[in-house]
Order: sequence, then C-alpha cells, then structure tokens
Amino acid sequence: LDIDKKLYKEDILASKIHTEMLFRQKIISFKVKNKIIYGLNKIEKEILKKKFEFNKKLEDIHMNIEHRLFQLIGDDAGYIHTARSRNDQVVTDFKIWMKTATIEINKNLNYLIKTLLKISEKNIETIMPGFTHLKNAQPVSFAHYLMAYVEMFTRDKKRFTNNLDNLNENPLGVAALTGTSFNIDRNYTSKKLGFKKLTNNSIDTVSDRDFVLDFLYSVSVCSMHISRIAEELIIWSSDGFNLINLSDKIVTGSSIMPQKKNPDLLEYLRGKSGISFGNLFSMLTILKGLPLSYFKDLQDDKEIVFKSNDTLINCLKIFDEILKNSSP
Repeated sequence: LDIDKKLYKEDILASKIHTEMLFRQKIISFKVKNKIIYGLNKIEKEILKKKFEFNKKLEDIHMNIEHRLFQLIGDDAGYIHTARSRNDQVVTDFKIWMKTATIEINKNLNYLIKTLLKISEKNIETIMPGFTHLKNAQPVSFAHYLMAYVEMFTRDKKRFTNNLDNLNENPLGVAALTGTSFNIDRNYTSKKLGFKKLTNNSIDTVSDRDFVLDFLYSVSVCSMHISRIAEELIIWSSDGFNLINLSDKIVTGSSIMPQKKNPDLLEYLRGKSGISFGNLFSMLTILKGLPLSYFKDLQDDKEIVFKSNDTLINCLKIFDEILKNSSP
C-alpha cells in the first residue's frame, strides 16, 4: 500500500471510465453507474484533502478504494468489478502512470539540453584540450565538447518517446487472463483513457512487463550519460586539471581542511547510476523464470519503477543546476 497508493488517481480514473462503459453497454443501470461515479469522486476528494484513511490490512490501493466505495454506496460498489480483474486493472493504472512519468522525464531532458545549448553558445571560442585515453590529443572548442552530450541526451529523449508506443496499448478488459463473456467495449475505454490501441492477446497482457524493462533501460542509459559527464566535470575541476570552476553553491567544504571545495553533487550523480542499473537487473531477474501468465512476483515492478523514476528526475534537476553554476 505504501508503494502503490501513488496510483490512486490512475485507479480512480480507470474505474470511472470502466463504469461509464458498463452503463453504455447496458451491463449496469444508470442509477448504479451514478452511485459508483459519485463514490469515486468523493474518494478522490478525500485523498486529495488527506482525509482518506488508508488501511494496510487491505493490501493495496485498489482494495482500499473499493472498500471505501462499499462504505459510501453499499453493495452496488460490487458492480465495479464486473468484466474486470485486478490483473488488468493494475496494468492499466501502471501504464497510465508511466506515460505521464515518461513525458515528465522528457520535459526535464528538454530543460537540460537547453542549458547545455546556452553554455555552448557562449563558449564557441573557448579552447580546451580534447582527450583520447585521457591524454591531451587535439585542441577543441568547449562548445564542441558539450554538444557531444546534447547528442546523447537527445537520443535519451528518443528512447523514452519510443517507449510510449508500447505504453499506448490498452490492457483494460482482458480481465484475469482470458477476457470476459460480457459485451464490453474496449475501444471506448481506450479512447477515454488516452490509449491509441488495444492489446492483442489477453494472456500476454496480464503477464507483460516489457514496457517496464524498456523504461528501466532508458533510465539506465540516461543515468549512464549523466554519470559520464559528472565524472568529466569532477576530473576537470580537480587540482590536477583545473579546467573548470564549480561555484560555491554546488560544492561542499571539508570537515577538517577549509581550503577544499569537494564536488559532492557530481559524485552523487555518478553514484546514483548504479541504483538505476541495479533496478533494471532486478526486474530482468524477476521476469526471467516466470511462465505465463500472472504471478505475485510482478508486484515488485512498481516499487522498482517508482524509485528509478524519482532518482532520474532528481538527477536531471540537480545536474541542470550544476551546469548553471559552472564556468570554464
């Protein structure tokens, strides 16, 4: 619950759209539909106002919301699970959340690229040594050097954008693993939830976590690029190279030597890449031995993705601040 309550907005949204679809298909009555929508809206307001009582005995956010719905509207709350299982419910919520997270990462990558471009524009005539094997090789423009990282972060953006294709397949309606005998309209729920198409195979849908691996891989590559330039800035700011100056805003002092300015933030960025790599390998390890279709092992995907996402967002923001407070 402490982990997946982050999905409450997505869960309520998907439940409301599912309920609307059930009514449109004449599976539930107008009265029942209105009661469920009223209850879900009230629950969302309670959570936003921090008046919702989360109960850890109820396992996850989905059960917490459903339990509260029963308290608010009575037995009619049970209709919310008509033609739906928690298996397709969870994947739907997760995909909606990951689409939003991916767009947010790309927004932060845009900020970072713009900062690199601004610094490059000011330093076309700034000459520095270009290295091979970390040995002085040829003189290069500082702008030329930074633009190499613009290319890397632009490719990162493309990787995240490409992931949206797989995230845009709607899982809702495949139920536990073989669909449902109710006459549901998956095209309606796809359109209303912002998905571009339906998933094709119900068994694959509930067990598929390729989209999680794609996301974690993209996070890992982006983290690696941040780590590489962090390492360069650490080297360039060292007394041995002295090519770049880091503002006092982004360094820390020594506990015993007042003359020192330690590049702790850059070291933080370099170290965080290891966490991103570890999360990718954790997910690969979870999936490698799973037969079809759904298993509880898959529950760990959310904690892994949330941690990787939060770490990368923090690293992108911190690195942008470092760049703005560095000078050759």
